Amino acid sequence: MRTKKIRFLYMLFTGIVISLLLDAMNVGVAAKQHQFVDFLISILITIIVWEGNLRIDTRIDRHYPWEKSAGRRIMIQLPINIVFSAFSIYLSMLAFNAYVCEFPVETKKQFTIVAIIVGVLVSIILLTVEVSSQFFSKWKRSLVEVEKYKAESLQAQLQNLKDQVNPHFLFNNLSVLSSLVYKDQDKAVDFINQLSKVYRYLLDSRNSELVTLRDELTFVHSYAYLLQIRFDKNLIFLFDIPKAYEGYSVPPMALQILIENAIKHNEVSSELPLTISVTIKGDTLQIANNLQKRTMHEGSSKTGLKNICDRYLFFTNKTVEIEETPGTFTVRIPLLKLT
Repeated sequence: MRTKKIRFLYMLFTGIVISLLLDAMNVGVAAKQHQFVDFLISILITIIVWEGNLRIDTRIDRHYPWEKSAGRRIMIQLPINIVFSAFSIYLSMLAFNAYVCEFPVETKKQFTIVAIIVGVLVSIILLTVEVSSQFFSKWKRSLVEVEKYKAESLQAQLQNLKDQVNPHFLFNNLSVLSSLVYKDQDKAVDFINQLSKVYRYLLDSRNSELVTLRDELTFVHSYAYLLQIRFDKNLIFLFDIPKAYEGYSVPPMALQILIENAIKHNEVSSELPLTISVTIKGDTLQIANNLQKRTMHEGSSKTGLKNICDRYLFFTNKTVEIEETPGTFTVRIPLLKLT
């Protein structure tokens, strides 16, 4: 209703309706041959009252927007609009009486009162429609902006979580490589080749929120190769993933984080070889290892597990399951099926 053309049509229609309503109540002042003049005067008064109320609404909105203080806005705007409408109608009728057509003495008072009451009631109704339209328009726009902000915020948080992995992953592997260069140059060359494949996956998946289990397993097999270069037979991997599950999705590098977490917190030696199994249990991917905690190490911040749990919150209500027994440590991450 704020569009000028549409608003003018509403004013034209409303002015004619008010004029006809006053005539039907037998309080009109013009003769039937002057009906057109009545219409013009009624439309003119409608325009003055309507446009004036809209100007008032615009000014009040600067200080008391609906979305912040609706109650106070109503308490302030309603009496102002009523007083303005009544005063505008009264002055317009005085001008009409003085310069256009003098009211009959016997109906002057009655006509003035009825015209003011009808005009004010119609003004309140129209203003209610207008303000309601504004309010719901702003409310709808606010909801869209809130959802947009939430989406952008979640995306930024997700990217931040993914970025936490990359430097950590690179640092660990460069540390391994630096030690291999002096111990076994052939293994160092193999390590570099495999590391390039691993990092290719890392770069390819950095903009992906989810990857297929098939791609993640291909990456993890390369990563496991790097680890076994370092630990030799002291580290054992057992993979048992039916092909039917390879089309499911997981967050990229989630499996790598869990494997790295197992190695970080457990002894890996010829006396205590570490076995890590990757299997399917129900609709989850299960990563388990025999529990043989390091005797001397810094307290765990559980950053890796928290990272995975937080990343899953973006995609599903299913939770990451963590189970520790005296002999094993198991993590089960949900397998996600894209629709």
